[in-house]
Amino acid sequence: MAVILGTVSSFITIYLGLLFIRVLLTWFPNIDWYNQPFAALAQITDPYLNIFRSIIPPLGGMDLSPMLAFLALSFLQRALAPFATSASMGF
Repeated sequence: MAVILGTVSSFITIYLGLLFIRVLLTWFPNIDWYNQPFAALAQITDPYLNIFRSIIPPLGGMDLSPMLAFLALSFLQRALAPFATSASMGF
C-alpha cells in the first residue's frame, strides 16, 4: 500500500510541475500550442484544467482556474501523506 501511495504522491508532484510549466508558458503569447513539445504539454494538462475552467470562467481575460487546480492537487497530496507514512510503518 505504501508503494501505491508513494507512486500517487510522486505522480502528483510531477503533474504539479507540468501544470506550473504550462501556466508559465501562457505568459508568452507567441508560443504555437499546435507544435511539439507544447502540444503534448497541452494534451496532458488541459483536460484537468478544463474541469476548473468550467467552474471559474476567465475574468477580464485572466484565467484563475489554475490556482484552484493547484490547490486541489496540493490538498490531495497532503491528504495522502499521512496514509503513505502509516502504511510504510505497518499500521
